[in-house]
Amino acid sequence: MVPGVKTDDLLLLIISSPSGAGKTTLTRRLLQQFPDLTFSVSHTTRKPRATEVEGKDYYFTTRKAFQSMDAEGAFAEFAEVHGNLYGTCISEIDRARTEGKRGILFDVDYQGARQIKSKFPNSLSVFILPPNMSELERRLRSRAQDDDETIALRYEKAKDEIEHYGFFDYVIVNDELNEANARLCGVVYAELCRRWRMAPAAEMLLRE
Repeated sequence: MVPGVKTDDLLLLIISSPSGAGKTTLTRRLLQQFPDLTFSVSHTTRKPRATEVEGKDYYFTTRKAFQSMDAEGAFAEFAEVHGNLYGTCISEIDRARTEGKRGILFDVDYQGARQIKSKFPNSLSVFILPPNMSELERRLRSRAQDDDETIALRYEKAKDEIEHYGFFDYVIVNDELNEANARLCGVVYAELCRRWRMAPAAEMLLRE
């Protein structure tokens, strides 16, 4: 655990996947369906995409500024992916608690998931798989955001990421979006009903 960071019954939900597996879409749906969850906005040194908003999708920063934050111990996790740095500030957990949320969602790769798990053992991790590698490549190309070289790099990187599926608590295949979404929602519903999270409510009834 990180000294001074209070998590108690807060759900720390980690969602990871290779690029193109549909993690972003599933994450956005989940946040719409669970308003008492908030999204952990990460810092990154990569350039923003056309549809991304500063402070909502990412905090876009320079490599020098990122490294300075890391030296100060600001990150719960950080990693270098496709030549860019990504990191989650510990202060995001404090923000979730201040806003009265029941949980916070981390959109990170397996390296980030491992770091968060080591610092916060009660966190929950979910890995999203594509139905097959051909479909993954199709999805990467259909986004029309990267050149052929970058797509090839992401495709090869996906194999390495999938090799780490065994680290995660849950694995969901995103073949049909609505079904994958329902399974992810089921995981969240179940975790929010954990006895140790609901114990205060039960004890309150006993005191009445």
